[in-house]
Amino acid sequence: QVQLEESGGGLVQTGGSLRLSCAASGRTFSGKVMGWFRQAPGKEREFVSGITWSGNIRYYADSVKGRFTISRENAKNTVYLQMDSLKLEDTAVYYCAAGDIAGRRIGQYDYWGQGTQVTVSS
Repeated sequence: QVQLEESGGGLVQTGGSLRLSCAASGRTFSGKVMGWFRQAPGKEREFVSGITWSGNIRYYADSVKGRFTISRENAKNTVYLQMDSLKLEDTAVYYCAAGDIAGRRIGQYDYWGQGTQVTVSS
């Protein structure tokens, strides 16, 4: 089992930055692919970014490429999402997820956090 807990969400103005953290617990964190997803009100949950265990492969949704950066510290069982140049449309609940296979589909991830709210205001 892997337990995930997100933090770092909040209210920020357009153009601002936030860094989300996801702390994992459980001995099976080792080797996991980690991902970030988000869900805006009235919309489906969508992929944001993913990173392999080694950190060598990082992938992003087109909507956040060049603005968001995913990273991880395996020694701390933590994955991060640095979000810069935030836009109104980035407003959503952000979820951390863990899985065994790198991908963009929700079904590829087995473990999920409870989410953290990010609100971007003008």
